[in-house]
Amino acid sequence: MNQSTSIEMNPTPVDLGKPTIKERLSQFPWWFVALILILIGTFTAIATQPSYTEAFNFIKAGLGITIRTTLIAFVIALFLGLITGLGRISRNVFFKNLATLYVEFIRGVPMLVLIFFIAFVAIPVVVGGMNELGHWFQTQGWDWIAGPFLALENKAIEMNVRAIIALSVTYGAFLAEIFRAGIQSVGKGQMEAARSQGMSSGQAMIYIILPQAIRNVLPALGNDFVAMLKDSSLVSVLAVRDITQVARLYAGRSFRFEEAYTILAILYLCMTIILSLVVKYIERRVRQDER
Repeated sequence: MNQSTSIEMNPTPVDLGKPTIKERLSQFPWWFVALILILIGTFTAIATQPSYTEAFNFIKAGLGITIRTTLIAFVIALFLGLITGLGRISRNVFFKNLATLYVEFIRGVPMLVLIFFIAFVAIPVVVGGMNELGHWFQTQGWDWIAGPFLALENKAIEMNVRAIIALSVTYGAFLAEIFRAGIQSVGKGQMEAARSQGMSSGQAMIYIILPQAIRNVLPALGNDFVAMLKDSSLVSVLAVRDITQVARLYAGRSFRFEEAYTILAILYLCMTIILSLVVKYIERRVRQDER
């Protein structure tokens, strides 16, 4: 009689222990270590070499303008982006098309060209239009309204202000798409539930939809803030004395191009690394809160 034998298949145990040294080394952020070494080497040169010390002391004077320009422009861009993002999803044909025109125009023109256009074309046209409006108010006998409009002068608007307006208008279009995506990422059931509770569409948007949408897009807003900080270097073409313009002036005066542009690059690198770490921290907090 044949006796059948049963073979018991024992699965190979999976090693769920700690990762090996090779795996740890492969996952270690060597790129970050390299960046830190570059920063240490540069700041050592600044502390020990007179040419680097002189260049650093000269260029750092523009840090305040760079940071202030970025912060003010980003706050204005947030407001423009939110209003435009709402316009992009509006049922009103006029506002929807106006918002779409603004976004598509900004996205279709290079940023450097936009800075020149806004600073030297759009702002003078707006000022001229407000002056004409002031003359009209004056003819109607409303001198108290006409005064502020007539007092505006194109030449009185400083380049710093033009630079902030240019950055704000440009990034407002980019942020509009982020807000639009954030609002549309919230389920339609949220609006329906809010309306069923007696809220109007505006109240539901303000109290229910927007808080969730802003929470969803916080990391993207942080990334755009970092991008604006880097793009703020373009305002140097308007002779704004940010760190880029100051570095160019120093290099042209002293012919020390290596020191000037090395320090300029390192200053931007330091600011963007710090902001990127803040953005990653916010992303982790948002994910933890979602859990």
